Amino acid sequence: MKKSIREAVYRKYNGHCAYCGKDIEYEDMQVDHQLPKMFEEIHEMWKEQVNSFENLFPACRRCNHYKRAMNLDHFRDYMLKLHERIEKDYVAKVAIDYGIVTIKPFDGKFYFEEVQE
Repeated sequence: MKKSIREAVYRKYNGHCAYCGKDIEYEDMQVDHQLPKMFEEIHEMWKEQVNSFENLFPACRRCNHYKRAMNLDHFRDYMLKLHERIEKDYVAKVAIDYGIVTIKPFDGKFYFEEVQE
């Protein structure tokens, strides 16, 4: 990817991850394909859309890792159930019981959707 495109992707949300909104350093940013790259491998007609600037989003390492090759709807569904998976963990249960942490469900809106409103 050309450096100029990578820099423009970084500026899209002023140095924030498009998904969680966390500040990210340019060097730490990963460029995510909102419509996953695997789509271009499935059918040639997706190639232009997958590689378009509109499909490129700045992501922190953690969000890009969790999103993997999911499309946006699948990633949203995954995140909407994340609190349920956390609450099953024994250590999390203890932390909840002692008031150390509270688990809040994801509201379904990614950072880039909030800033576009």
